[in-house]
Formats: sequence, C-alpha cells, structure tokens
Amino acid sequence: MVEPLFRVEDFRMAKGTPTIYQLTSAGSGKTVKVHFCSTCGTKLYLSFERFTDCYGVYAGTFDDPNWFPLPPHNTKQIFISAARPDTILHPGIATFEHHARLNDGTPVQSEVLACAVRVSELQR
Repeated sequence: MVEPLFRVEDFRMAKGTPTIYQLTSAGSGKTVKVHFCSTCGTKLYLSFERFTDCYGVYAGTFDDPNWFPLPPHNTKQIFISAARPDTILHPGIATFEHHARLNDGTPVQSEVLACAVRVSELQR
C-alpha cells in the first residue's frame, strides 16, 4: 500500500465529511483514525495520535495514483513483516519490518536492498 504523507495544514477535503473509525495500532499502541466515505466505504486518509502534524492519504483515492514521486531519500517500506509473500520490495528504498521509528522517536535501523525482491524471498 502506498500512503503519501501530507502536512495537516496542506490538506483539505474538496467535498463531504468523512466518517471515522478509530483503532489502536498493534505496533505503537497509539490511536489511528481511518477516515472513510460513509456512502461507499472507501478509505480516504489516516490521522495519527503519534504523528499529529500529518495525514496519510491512501494513494488509490487519487485520480492518478502515480502523480507523486517515490524518491529514496524520503520513502520507506514499512511493516514488511506483515506483507503478502508476493509483495515486491523496491530497490534503493529503506525497508523496515515494522515502524521506522520507536515510540520515543528513535530511528530504527533499515535495510536497503540493491535489487527488487519478493517478501517471500526474505522469509526463507
């Protein structure tokens, strides 16, 4: 899943008011809110207790989900331990089994792959 992050002040809904489903993240123990369309059920974006200054917007909600770049310097592949075995990890982009930071903000050591690899290859 691709989930670009936007600063809260740079984000606005063009129309409607989403419904919110709230849950506790198994990884951080912090609250995550899933904002979705109450008419069709489409997930629109996430807000986080842990990161109050940004929203994670589901890329599939954009008319063109490929409009934003994925540069290695600010892109992360997270929660690969929960990824489907057929998920392909992209080379040159930091990879994390779970979160990229601990709850106290300490960065977690990442792995950067030199070539594309399927999650199932890492699980061997």
